[in-house]
Amino acid sequence: MDLASTSGGGAQEGGGGSGGADGASGSGLPEPQQHQAFSSPVKQRPAAFGQTPLRSPKVVYSDRFIPSRATSSRLDFSILDREAAASETPRRTAEKEESNGAYNMLLRSELLGCPAAPVSPEKGAGAAGVAGVASTSGAHPVSPSKSPSRKLFRYMAGDVDTPTAGLPTQSPYARGPIGGDDSVASTLASPTRMLRKIPRAPFKVLDAPALADDYYLNLVDWSAQNTLAVGLGTCVYLWSACTSKVTRLVDFGEGGGVCSVSWSQRGSYLSIGSDKGEVQVWDTTKCKRIRTFPGHKQRVGCMAWSHHTLATGSRDRSILLRDVRAPEPYVQKLGGHRSEVCGLRWSPDDRELASGGNDNQLFVWHQHSAQPVLRFSEHQAAVKAIAWSPHQHGLLVSGGGTADRCIRFWNTTTGQALQCIDTGSQVCNLSWSKNINELVSTHGYSQNQIIVWRYPTMQKLATLTGHTMRVLYLAVSPDGQTIVTGAGDETLRFWNVFPGPKAQGSGSDSGMGSMMRTLIR
Repeated sequence: MDLASTSGGGAQEGGGGSGGADGASGSGLPEPQQHQAFSSPVKQRPAAFGQTPLRSPKVVYSDRFIPSRATSSRLDFSILDREAAASETPRRTAEKEESNGAYNMLLRSELLGCPAAPVSPEKGAGAAGVAGVASTSGAHPVSPSKSPSRKLFRYMAGDVDTPTAGLPTQSPYARGPIGGDDSVASTLASPTRMLRKIPRAPFKVLDAPALADDYYLNLVDWSAQNTLAVGLGTCVYLWSACTSKVTRLVDFGEGGGVCSVSWSQRGSYLSIGSDKGEVQVWDTTKCKRIRTFPGHKQRVGCMAWSHHTLATGSRDRSILLRDVRAPEPYVQKLGGHRSEVCGLRWSPDDRELASGGNDNQLFVWHQHSAQPVLRFSEHQAAVKAIAWSPHQHGLLVSGGGTADRCIRFWNTTTGQALQCIDTGSQVCNLSWSKNINELVSTHGYSQNQIIVWRYPTMQKLATLTGHTMRVLYLAVSPDGQTIVTGAGDETLRFWNVFPGPKAQGSGSDSGMGSMMRTLIR
């Protein structure tokens, strides 16, 4: 046999004599063994003359061929993505895009074994596409400029750090049907924030005959015990939101008409202002009148409660503070307005009283002050709409009449004007949501609409229409979700505009019932 075919061929290059000794030539030599398939050969380097040959480090190969189809599977998945993207219409919403992306990421993680960023449909197939898939599987991207390796297959022991398709990468005991991959978990743990949809139609309508079309009156109020009080002509009616029962509380007859109604904070007492300047306080649980307060010379168009103190405003330009426990008709008289007082609101901490008048003035009074501590004269029309923010101390909002049409914000702590929004129509009422930093305004001439605003951006969330006359009356339900509006078209309309308290979740009160039309008397 030729010595060149033996494994000691390196010694032949040194000379014939030494080659014969080292090669042990002769017919008695064993036949050289061929490398078997999937064996682990050990290669040697040629050593210098007189030195022992050095062995190179062993390369351990596997004796099994286990193909990994993760790359081809992801490539097929990307092809499906391109086909799906080609069939989609270009006008897809942002919510659908985000949902599809999360769903595709979840499928890749669960079906293909390892998390991978979606292959963009714009990428072409071929080497660039394969490189993109390879990079997502954790391997080095294949560069198309390099020549392919001569070894088509290489059988090596698998790396324990490299995830294998179809095998768990962390614990074999899953805590749920979805794998524990961080990227998927973070995607599923942050749900898409759904936009709140405000119904554009009222869910209930009540007929309210003889509901006055007078900008300076306040004839609707909602109690903490879920009872609605409405002044119609010379009568006051109570409507239970839980049972839809209607009760006539009082009828003044020819003694005078009703100009304002206001519930106490606990909802057990109702104050009624008449066009004769008289104020009555009723215990609605017993349907019994408990006090009658004189003091005003003309009609009482607005009232506001603060615990046992009742503030009343009149056309005689005065504000009277009454303690329902004291025998006197009133404990303090506030003067400063030069025209009818048409708006009164206590601050959430009951320390400040805001008053608006037909003299285009907005005053802020301290609890025990005889003179206003703040005077705002920026409005160009009567100021009836007043509301305090329950979310920020000292934040007051007011709205002007037909000649003004503006909503203005004030910081009563510093006395500064914050911002002004021109609504384009008469501002009749303002009310702040206690559940979220939003407010609602009702309007008169010329659009007769209801607008829900987000503060402080003053973005319009909804514009509600339905009343055929100016929306003069507004009240909010005790849970803060529903508002009721009244107008000279002799209807009361109930709208779901605000979200519910976080502890109770969403949904309207069970006693509201379905869409129907009811006669309130």
